[in-house]
Amino acid sequence: MRSMRSTGWAQSPARTRITAAAVTAAAVTCALTLAGCGSNSGGGAGGSDGAVTLGIVELNLSNPFFGTLEKATESAAKAKGWKVMKAEAKTPGDSATQVTAVENMINNKVKAIVLNPANPTALVNVVKKARDKGILVVTVNTNLTPIDAADGTFATDNVAAGKLIGQWAAASAPSSPRIGMLDFDLSDGAAGGRHNGFLEGYGIDVKSPLVAGTALTKGTVDTGQSAMENLLSAHPDINTVYTINEPTAHGAYTAIKNKGLAGKVSLVSVDGACTGVEDVKAGIIGATAMQFPSRMGQQAVEAVAAYLKDGTKPKSGLTDTGTVLITDKPVAGVESQTSAWGLENCWGTK
Repeated sequence: MRSMRSTGWAQSPARTRITAAAVTAAAVTCALTLAGCGSNSGGGAGGSDGAVTLGIVELNLSNPFFGTLEKATESAAKAKGWKVMKAEAKTPGDSATQVTAVENMINNKVKAIVLNPANPTALVNVVKKARDKGILVVTVNTNLTPIDAADGTFATDNVAAGKLIGQWAAASAPSSPRIGMLDFDLSDGAAGGRHNGFLEGYGIDVKSPLVAGTALTKGTVDTGQSAMENLLSAHPDINTVYTINEPTAHGAYTAIKNKGLAGKVSLVSVDGACTGVEDVKAGIIGATAMQFPSRMGQQAVEAVAAYLKDGTKPKSGLTDTGTVLITDKPVAGVESQTSAWGLENCWGTK
């Protein structure tokens, strides 16, 4: 994504996308007012008085990653004097609410939309409808499928993130490595990218005899713990664990600790939340790949500004917003920063 955090640990991407029932259009309409359920001063929401209105469609904001991303996007837009029209998915994977949100934004004639899609394909048709109306649509955090269904994407290169932790894990591996992989739905772009990147960085494929077993999680602490318990029951010799995100890693560590294996199993992950970096500092996670959600929102707004100025569209496809490996156990040949640096640059509650 994909993290499952509310206070401390909550939901995440791979920032999870789990199919959920749609909410009513009326509830969505309330969520779509400018800066809340209030009236739009002056002109229509699209800016009939000459003002610019930017639509922001996020995933569930109980997740601090998405909250950080939305705040950065809104702040960058307001710094330019724009109005904003916001909506969020109510639960992970709630694409139905997002579709209704985009339709409302089209009707309100917003100039552009910054979208964090709950599903890579479910938003494609409504995004096409918006673009056909001359509305610029850029995605953040994750892309649509195909990626050029949006005008541009500002996100982590998840393959590169996975490759970093795979390289670190390979360089840190014991003499007889046995790998467990705690994934999220691999049709999800972030999940699939991280999974494949880890294997590439490690220098193996999923059929390698080094891979003891794999399991799907929902990207949460609880599912990370239960999946790790199951893997350890079937493969008690696992000593290296790839996790889709830091909440999953935190849950997996609980299972490892309960088995008396703390210090004997190395965990790697992706996110860079302050809670995850604290786990690196505490020795719970060996290495994590830090993402930068604020950059995603800020760069998306700059792309919208360029388009509104002279019609210049962003680069088609992915614009990588960067990844940094965080570990207190650096290895030769893999550039990294310490947990101290990570705590200065992390996102979420410190």
